[in-house]
Amino acid sequence: MNVRDALEADADALAAIADSPTDVMRNLVHDRTVRVAEDGSHDPNADVSSSQYDGSNPEDLLGFISFDAREDTVHVTQIGGTEAACEQLLAEPVRFAERESMAVEMLVATDTDSIRDAAEELGFTRQGTGPRFDGARTDRFRLEP
Repeated sequence: MNVRDALEADADALAAIADSPTDVMRNLVHDRTVRVAEDGSHDPNADVSSSQYDGSNPEDLLGFISFDAREDTVHVTQIGGTEAACEQLLAEPVRFAERESMAVEMLVATDTDSIRDAAEELGFTRQGTGPRFDGARTDRFRLEP
């Protein structure tokens, strides 16, 4: 599995994973740090061809994460994909936070065991309930520096 920065051309694939409109995901790529996990069959050191910027196939992306940093906390704003991809992607803001001596916070829908498991595997602890999104309950998770 390769992890890389998301491109605007990934918006369609991100929209398919997140079940969101493409233009919302395109804006996300511009407004936040967004990383994607792709199938490991791609060579990240291969010469870049212009076709890589024409858009990614939703089936090539295994997951994505978006996050931003404010004050002393890195906030995971969205995450989705396979369990393995979520665990590897969640490690991205954790590494950033560790280098900057910051905490990491995220909200996890109560029905997304794969994301909850990935968070707990990386040392996050549940800090209570979070707000509802589209009627779904969330739990607040935090990882201290």
